[in-house]
Amino acid sequence: MKNNFKSDLKKEALLHPLIDSYYQKLKHYTFERISDLNQQLKGVDVILKDKRDGTIYFVDEKAQLDYLNESLPTFAFEIQYLKKDSIREGWLFDSNKKTQFYTLATSIFSDEEEKLTSCQLTFINREKLLELLKHKGIEKQTLVNYSSNVAKGKIRITELNPRTEGYLYLSRNKAEAPLNLILKLNWLIDEGVGKSFP
Repeated sequence: MKNNFKSDLKKEALLHPLIDSYYQKLKHYTFERISDLNQQLKGVDVILKDKRDGTIYFVDEKAQLDYLNESLPTFAFEIQYLKKDSIREGWLFDSNKKTQFYTLATSIFSDEEEKLTSCQLTFINREKLLELLKHKGIEKQTLVNYSSNVAKGKIRITELNPRTEGYLYLSRNKAEAPLNLILKLNWLIDEGVGKSFP
């Protein structure tokens, strides 16, 4: 079982300046990166502020750091995971999170040693995402029920088309053994839940 915590932290530190360079190009927004651990645990990595009306948005950043120099058409949304032999709630359905938007970093490329040089960002409206899933008949318990009789791997669910929308995946090769909802990014964009940048 892999636990790449230190390696992931190093990659995250390399990713932040790259993502920040993209935030700086947002025409109508300023951004503040949050270092307070309590805020981060509540799902706030960045605060975006609309220059036009002062509205602030709480943003949780998620990145495909296990897939450097690859372009995947999907993203994994965490439903639950193991910690100290007990099942913990993943970030997607966690009502304690203050997150309003996710910044999903995919297609992360490193063309230079110790430097991440480009990535694709997709902004996901969390409320709209949860509404879309509910409309499809997908709630946390639905997904947990699907996984209860499966040892590991891909789980097809009747609520989603696995080819164009998504599926469940139970990982056993990671220490946390996460149950993830794998969703197609293009589907989320087409449904008005997400927007890609740049």
